[in-house]
Amino acid sequence: MVESTRPPANVFVAATRKVYSPVGFAKGYNFILFFITMGYLLGFTLARLQYFAFYGIFCNPKVFGLNGAAPGECYFYLKNPFKIGMMLHLFTILPAAFLVVFQFVPVIRHKIMLIHRLNGYIIIILSLISSAGVLILLPHAFGGDLATRTFGGTLVISTTVAYIMAYANIKLLQIDQHRAWMIRAWAYFASIIKIRLIMFSSAAIISIIAGWYTTRSCAQINFIFGRTNTLAVYPACVAYYNGANVNQHVVVKATESTGANPMEVGASLGVTFGAAGWMAFWLHATGVELYLRLTPAESERLRQVSYERQLARGFKRSGYAGLVAERFGDAKPYTPISRSRDLPAQGVDLVTLSNTNAWLEDVEAQ
Repeated sequence: MVESTRPPANVFVAATRKVYSPVGFAKGYNFILFFITMGYLLGFTLARLQYFAFYGIFCNPKVFGLNGAAPGECYFYLKNPFKIGMMLHLFTILPAAFLVVFQFVPVIRHKIMLIHRLNGYIIIILSLISSAGVLILLPHAFGGDLATRTFGGTLVISTTVAYIMAYANIKLLQIDQHRAWMIRAWAYFASIIKIRLIMFSSAAIISIIAGWYTTRSCAQINFIFGRTNTLAVYPACVAYYNGANVNQHVVVKATESTGANPMEVGASLGVTFGAAGWMAFWLHATGVELYLRLTPAESERLRQVSYERQLARGFKRSGYAGLVAERFGDAKPYTPISRSRDLPAQGVDLVTLSNTNAWLEDVEAQ
């Protein structure tokens, strides 16, 4: 249990400490941030666990418009390689999103480090597999337009780079940078939740404004309507049925207004998905940088821990072993709180300590 050194300001604070102290939080605002962000992610993940029933719920062709996928999407998701891509994505990202919640529980990081490490490896492997699945299904996800493909590719690249940075830094015992990059990775992943809010709101707006159109293949429309209804609503699809053009596409109105058919609803979601993705990604990427800059105390604490552990391992550049800003930019050289106090008693070689101090002094003199 973590005990705060400050006396509680009132009865409410004293009561809430009994809730967050046992899980490792020393400050109430940190617990509130954890509860909001991880609750946001956990709630969304638990609501989507039903998608493990891929054929029964997510892609049930007998329940058009009511399944997990947008109307018409499962025309592609029931065919390989897109089915493989979607299954890889769903069956790996949902467990990863569930497990990552425990990575940010302080008591696990501090008291059960082995679980934290093993869980971290599992999460990274699962989410990288999920990203591979996303790349497979992108050509037809929500219409597969350029905005959707570039957003999906950017999200995969950003999360993968964040993982590489987090992994490299923890191997170099740069714990402060490991924390920052892991938080970034999952802030990027979580943008997929914000997409839903923006996409559905945007679909409602363009339905009111009207005048938005896109194209869909007759094969996809036939998957929803069947031949008779397809020809009744989209007569240009006759070319698809008579074999004149098996790739025939027709214009579909993007709207979810009253009376809209399933393809029009699906089109409204497809038209807005790419823009919603970019907006959600921007919000999360900006928000995570703001959070990291508003929590410098934790970064500084972990930078000191990193310095001490690197020094104990005999690193020549203790405090600078990882991918820190001082190695690449013009950041002010890092000065540890104490370079020598208590360290020799912990088994740190005095020669190593002397060399490290001399190197730091050289850096600071530049």
